[in-house]
Amino acid sequence: MKAVVLVGGEGTRLRPLTETIPKPLVPLVDRSSLHHVLDHLAAHGVHEVILSSSYLEDAFRVFVLERHGDPGIRWVTETTPLGTAGAIVSALDDLDETFLVLNGDILTDLDITSMVAFHRERDATATIALTHVSDARPFGLVPVAANGRVMEFREKPPELVPGDVNAGTYVLEPDALSGWPRGEAMSGERQVFPAMIESGRPAFGYLSGGYWLGLGTPEKYLQAHEDLLEGRVGGERYATPFVADGAELDPAAHVGRVVSLGAGARVGPRAVVDRSVLLSGAVVEEGALVEDSILGPRARIGRAASVRGCVLAEGASVPQGARLAGARVSAFEVAAARGAIPSGP
Repeated sequence: MKAVVLVGGEGTRLRPLTETIPKPLVPLVDRSSLHHVLDHLAAHGVHEVILSSSYLEDAFRVFVLERHGDPGIRWVTETTPLGTAGAIVSALDDLDETFLVLNGDILTDLDITSMVAFHRERDATATIALTHVSDARPFGLVPVAANGRVMEFREKPPELVPGDVNAGTYVLEPDALSGWPRGEAMSGERQVFPAMIESGRPAFGYLSGGYWLGLGTPEKYLQAHEDLLEGRVGGERYATPFVADGAELDPAAHVGRVVSLGAGARVGPRAVVDRSVLLSGAVVEEGALVEDSILGPRARIGRAASVRGCVLAEGASVPQGARLAGARVSAFEVAAARGAIPSGP
């Protein structure tokens, strides 16, 4: 079986981390989030995926070269962003039987095998994975009939309401997108699927009780790490805190359970790190405090500095003794923070 994995988003809500890292390649514990997606597909018998993007293509090239085993990867370069549906339409020449489509920024343990069986039993043109949320405002609602048939795609509700929402995984027949123009930007949620439902073609919702989380914000990114480290995602088990090969943790440092240290990361003596992610090469110097924060590759927290609820992009730094809360520091910048201890001559 084949799958199209949508990796073209720029990850604007996850900035500044995504200034230099495409959102699907942002690490989740021991490997990039896209590796998690592809490993999950391989476990359900998917042997080939098509990736399509126009954003930070060089980084994806490295990913494709380092990826081994199932599923094999075919790369499609978008000269301009094509949106969720446009990318699928452009890949139709290679999709001659039932196939999957997934958003590349979702962490899930969805039972794809059962979803495909559900799709075939109903002779569906499209089946859309749904998940129940307590607050549907960020997602919009997908109401279904008693037999599971999708009735409509609703806009994001203005008030807090629970409901079933699009979980970003689809099973499609090749003719589901027939007649749509190639090379044009299109939205599946706003154009293709509503038109399919209006025409009476069979589209069904598959409600899953499995784990599901979109990685669109720093808060969700930290939550994904917590859920992986606490064993809440099926098939994933880690020691806690997670310390990658080559990371250095001083014996006098205090590191909480929900912490991930990437390769080459270093935590100095008497430093305190809790509910945070340190990507490769990030450094927390002696006596510093880091809580509820994300440190990008080679970011540095100076001696005795305090960082709470912050996101530092690649190569960003916080001066010695500075106190930072709720800040976003762009790539290779030095944070302007109150209380900094001046460096010596």
